Amino acid sequence: MSWSDPIADMLTRIRNATRTGKPTVDVKASKVCQGIADVLQREGYLMGYDRIDDGKQGFLRIALKYDPDGVPVITEIKRISKPGCRRYSSVDDLPVVLGGMGITVVSTSKGIISDRSCRENKVGGEVLCTVY
Repeated sequence: MSWSDPIADMLTRIRNATRTGKPTVDVKASKVCQGIADVLQREGYLMGYDRIDDGKQGFLRIALKYDPDGVPVITEIKRISKPGCRRYSSVDDLPVVLGGMGITVVSTSKGIISDRSCRENKVGGEVLCTVY
């Protein structure tokens, strides 16, 4: 379990769960992780998530999405900005994933949103991860 980087811990748990075909995965709850889960759900990469209180920090139970053949919708999920090397990008320099087939999750002054929303709102920020 990662104490210094909860985002990387969340992404690794999702990556490992999709590779083994698990229907759900539990990650420690935080506002950032909940924001990322919300973006992934809105963009169609997750079935949904629930916040479960355990008397401490709580956790998010994320329902992963698979196609009818059992192939995971998330092919690759990759952390871009890390605690040791933050990556910031203006709206003009946001990375385009697979020619627009994937998404980039960005932390902005308007919250955690996808790269499409960043372009609509003309706002840049810290590039958290890419998903396709």
